[in-house]
Amino acid sequence: MKILREYIAPVLAFIGFLIALVAVSARIFLPSDMAAPAPIEEPTAIPKQAQLFKTDSAIAQNPLQHIPTSSV
Repeated sequence: MKILREYIAPVLAFIGFLIALVAVSARIFLPSDMAAPAPIEEPTAIPKQAQLFKTDSAIAQNPLQHIPTSSV
């Protein structure tokens, strides 16, 4: 176990950091349009047909009023 902790684990960690460094540095060699950050788009509204659940407008305005009460 001593060999694993002192030699193998640090070498694996070092190799992992090298792979990450190469992956991050590869952006230098990409074409200029691919090296830029991804564009941020404005969120679009969900169409009425795509909504999964229908909401009752009265419940949506005051949800606590419509909680059923039960006597225990």
